[in-house]
Amino acid sequence: MKILISNDDGYLAPGINALADALSQIADIVVVAPDSNRSGASNSLSLDRPLSMQQAANGFYFVNGTPTDCVHIALTGLLTEPPDLVVSGINHGPNMGDDTLYSGTVAAATEGYLFGIPAIAFSQGSYGWSHIDAAAKAARDIVQRYADALQKPYLLNVNIPNLPYDALGQPLATRLGRRHQAEPVIKALDPRGREIYWIGPPGACKDAGEGTDFHAVAQGRISMTPLQIDLTHKMQLDLLAKALG
Repeated sequence: MKILISNDDGYLAPGINALADALSQIADIVVVAPDSNRSGASNSLSLDRPLSMQQAANGFYFVNGTPTDCVHIALTGLLTEPPDLVVSGINHGPNMGDDTLYSGTVAAATEGYLFGIPAIAFSQGSYGWSHIDAAAKAARDIVQRYADALQKPYLLNVNIPNLPYDALGQPLATRLGRRHQAEPVIKALDPRGREIYWIGPPGACKDAGEGTDFHAVAQGRISMTPLQIDLTHKMQLDLLAKALG
C-alpha cells in the first residue's frame, strides 16, 4: 500500500510524526505537510502567490501553503502515480460536528477524495499529546481493518479519544453532531492602540446525542463518520423548483 500523509498542524507536529511512524510499518509513505500550523484553513488553495516545497532531514516534504495546497501539489506535481490512500492528521484536538467545515485536517483528506482517492482524516478527541502514540496505533488499526470495507472512493472523519490504547473502545459508525454558534470574538488593542480581534472559541455542543461523533468520543469510543461533498439541500431544491414553476 502507498499512502500520502498530510495535516494542518505542520510537518513538525507530534501528531503527523507519530502517524507516519505507525503507518510506515504497513505501507510506503510520503509526507507532504504545511511548513507551519494552518489550523482552520478549510479547503483553501493559495492562488495569489507561488508555492515552494522543501524536504526536511527526516524525508518529510513541507510547503509554505495550506493543507489543500500540500495534497494538491503532491498529487499533481510530486508523485508519479496516485497513492492508494490519503491520510491526514493526527490533528491536535477534535474535528467533530460543524468543525469539519473549517478543519484543515479534513480539508487535506477531502482534496484526496476529490481526486478519486480514498481518504481518512484523523483527530484526537481532546487537546494534549499525552496519548498520541496510542492514537497513532489506533489509526494504523483502522487503516488495516477498514481501508477496503467501504465503496471507493470514500472520505472518513475519525476522532480518537485521548486515552491509553488499551482503554479505547471499539470504533463506532457515527453521524456529525452540531454545535451552538461560536463564542464572540475577543477584542484587544495592538501596540499602536488599534482595535484587533481574536476569533473566539467554538460553541458548546447542541446535538451530541447517541449516534453522534460527540457522543461516541465522550464514551471513550473511536468515532468514524463517512462524509460527502454534495451540499445540495434536496428538499429546498424541490421547493425552489415548484416556486419557479
